[in-house]
Amino acid sequence: MQKKTSIRWLVPILTLALTGAVWAKLPPPSEEQKAKAVETKAKADEAAKKESELVAAAQDRVVNRYIAAQKALGNEVKPTPIVAAVPPSPAPASASTPAPASPPIPPTAPAPAVKDSAPGSVNK
Repeated sequence: MQKKTSIRWLVPILTLALTGAVWAKLPPPSEEQKAKAVETKAKADEAAKKESELVAAAQDRVVNRYIAAQKALGNEVKPTPIVAAVPPSPAPASASTPAPASPPIPPTAPAPAVKDSAPGSVNK
């Protein structure tokens, strides 16, 4: 019995002791840490770009192999051209230009009345 009682008290005490560690604020990063973070981000971006190029090359090889196999079977394959997405140009932010209003929503026709097939029911 003694062991269960000590465990019952130990859990809340440890919880209260560790609560302060959870609420503690980290100090702001130093200039060296900021520079290292920027460098790490640049490396990650470069790695992502390189990986993207490798994936594109692998996809091209698969497509070319598929087209060659289909030509050998006598099938004509015309791949769908994929156009790179062009990001929309940012609109100049000016206070004098009001935001475009959304088009009005056209009124909808009322839904037809549903006839109830139950005997003795009243339709409105």
